[in-house]
Amino acid sequence: MFECVVNLSEGRRAEVLDEFARAAGASLADRHADSFHHRSVFTLINDRDELVRDVRALIGAAFDRLDLATHEGVHPRFGVVDVVPFVALDVAKSGDACEMRNDTAHWIADTYDVPCFYYGPVGDVTLRTLPEVRRHAFRSLDPDVGPASAHPRWGASAVGCRPILVAWNLWLENVSLEAARAIATRLRRPALRTLALPVGHFVQVSCNVVDVSAIRLSQIYDDVLAHLSGEGRIARAELVGLAPTSLLEAEDPSRLVELDLAAERTIEARA
Repeated sequence: MFECVVNLSEGRRAEVLDEFARAAGASLADRHADSFHHRSVFTLINDRDELVRDVRALIGAAFDRLDLATHEGVHPRFGVVDVVPFVALDVAKSGDACEMRNDTAHWIADTYDVPCFYYGPVGDVTLRTLPEVRRHAFRSLDPDVGPASAHPRWGASAVGCRPILVAWNLWLENVSLEAARAIATRLRRPALRTLALPVGHFVQVSCNVVDVSAIRLSQIYDDVLAHLSGEGRIARAELVGLAPTSLLEAEDPSRLVELDLAAERTIEARA
């Protein structure tokens, strides 16, 4: 079994998100949308051939409906089909996930003339991260496949192969964006990528746990809490997509609700 977590630059129009969900077919395991980010995350899980079929249908639906030129939202993005990572749920199949990445990137470039950047293993020894793609795309980094410049309507896509990642947000109240950025910087480490973003009347510390064995969500929660001052508080935690069961098992069961974790929202429960 493989997972693909497609990040699309649309998070507001329910009827469009419904169309995308239908396009994702039998592989759809979870859908998460945020109007402030103006972004949606579709988690697809299936065997290889079925997953590739449904990922391509979802990507095609997004290209049919979306236009980067009219898009605005707080989350960084450079394409309407912004990020397409493939994950082998059996680590022994990681090479297959990278083959799926490469095939999908070539299909996007050939079918839609959209440039694609690889992340994950690139070449024999290089490991390229998604933040590196965002920083260097079209500057010091050329697309791996497709045209040399962004498509005028659809932009570009980052297509990756990676281990399981957990996306998780903390919504903060009575905290300035400047203070949230300082907290995000303090939290950042090899296992944890962070951003601070304005979301309506709140600010958000957006977290990507890239090594789920190295850090617990409760540690992140408690570290943020320790750095708040005055009337600052954590309004809520938010899991984006699915988490592996191992992440829940590492936590005190009494804290699962506080951390927005539940057994029915695990990869294993939806696979």
